[in-house]
Amino acid sequence: MRLFGLVVLLAANLLAPVAAGAQPTGKVYRLGIAWVGTPAATEPLAALFRRALADIGYLEGRNLIVVQRWAEDKPERITDLIAELVKLKVDILAAPSNAQALAAKQATAEIPIVMIWGVDPVSAGLIASMARPGGNVTGVTMDITPELGKHLQLLKELKPRLSRVGLLWDLTALALTETVRDVAEERAGALGLAVRHYEARVPLDIDRAFEEISSERAQVVLVLGGPLVITAQTRITALALKQRLPVMFAAREAMGAGGLMMYGPSYSDAAHRAAVYVDKILKGAKPAVLPVEQPTKVELVINLKTAKALGLTIPQSLLLRADQVIE
Repeated sequence: MRLFGLVVLLAANLLAPVAAGAQPTGKVYRLGIAWVGTPAATEPLAALFRRALADIGYLEGRNLIVVQRWAEDKPERITDLIAELVKLKVDILAAPSNAQALAAKQATAEIPIVMIWGVDPVSAGLIASMARPGGNVTGVTMDITPELGKHLQLLKELKPRLSRVGLLWDLTALALTETVRDVAEERAGALGLAVRHYEARVPLDIDRAFEEISSERAQVVLVLGGPLVITAQTRITALALKQRLPVMFAAREAMGAGGLMMYGPSYSDAAHRAAVYVDKILKGAKPAVLPVEQPTKVELVINLKTAKALGLTIPQSLLLRADQVIE
């Protein structure tokens, strides 16, 4: 009877369904990732990427070890942290934003690097072209610069008498070059708007930016950026509500803290696409020939609760075009 029971148990295990996309358990891969922020602040994004990896079969403790490092809001430490990950000989490096991707590219030409939420990687010097990166960097971008005109147009529709817009840039994701400034100012000028640029690399920069925004009397704030914006969304929203300033975000996940509007792509979608790149590379694909992906879907989200708190009436034309209206 014992032998029969053992045979049945072994048969059941052999016939048990295997998770879709699951990888062989014989190989345990090491993925390195460095964050500009603190462990607590970056955990929501880290968890989002871990879920994306798990969805295609890469499970921590089974066939994946995620080696993380944190700069604790000191961007200048990123270079040293990436160098440490390279010395540990991880199989692949994941870069949450351009800051990490650039440091990784400078640190190694051998270890593959996957951008999770990159921005304009050609101009940043990360890749040769979107179609054929040509080096050890590839992945997914969240470049919203081409949509700047649409963001400003939506804000103008929200407030027809709008004349002054504050643009808050996350410099860990995008270098605020003269070209980027020119694009923003050209598209604002076409709508009769004046724009003022505010820069942030760490959360404390956001507080200083809002002090300047208040003193310079911007009427709305458009927040453009990457992981810093997502991790600091509660701080941004609180400062905006205190000053009774409408805030528009450019990423879906930033609306969780009560932003007024969002127009842009999803960080969750990008994380899932980046996880696919990790999978392809670990299976032997070369980053040099894997085309970099750009967002294919943008959404408009409006928060009526926040609008009420600000004393704003959202035009019906905007509500009808919204993909989601938060009551």
